[in-house]
Order: sequence, then C-alpha cells, then structure tokens
Amino acid sequence: MSTRVTLQPKLVGETRAYSFDFLSRLAVGETISTQVCTASVYSGLDTSPSSLISGSATASGSVVAQTLTGGVAGVIYQITCTITTSASQTLQLLAYLPVLANLP
Repeated sequence: MSTRVTLQPKLVGETRAYSFDFLSRLAVGETISTQVCTASVYSGLDTSPSSLISGSATASGSVVAQTLTGGVAGVIYQITCTITTSASQTLQLLAYLPVLANLP
C-alpha cells in the first residue's frame, strides 16, 4: 500500500486543484472526518512554502482536494495530506510537486 501520490507539475502562474484519494486506506463504511494539506520544501529554496496552499482542503467521499497556487520556479514541494476518520485513524498521503517557470 503506497502512501505516495504522483502530482503533475504546475507552472508558477497556475492555480490548480489536486486530489488525494484515500479509498484504499479506508475500511468499509469508514469516512473522512477532517482533512488538511500542508506544503514544505523538498528541494530548492522557498522561505514561505505554506503560501502554496490556497484555501482549505475539501473532502468528497474518499477524495480530498486542495488548491495550490504560485510557488517558486525550480522548487520541488512536499505536499502532505492528513485526514482523521470516523474510526479515529489519522492517515497521510505524501506528494511531490515540481513548480516550473511560466512559459514565455
């Protein structure tokens, strides 16, 4: 069972929603009670990686969605999506997001 999610790179100027699907980690009948996504720098330099997060994460069924915006070109961010469930579990999925320079 993998705890890593593959995200498509984004351009600095883009604002995009990304999804984290917890279906394979939830028991039958178990639901998501709370969700939060955080950003940190995996590689490169950004003194304010949390500004990549735009708004609050939302959940629909087993999927958590988080909108990401901005970022620094050349930086790879680690996005951590954490949920608590109706069975009092705390589960996490990790993703790495490369941010690319805007096209000329």
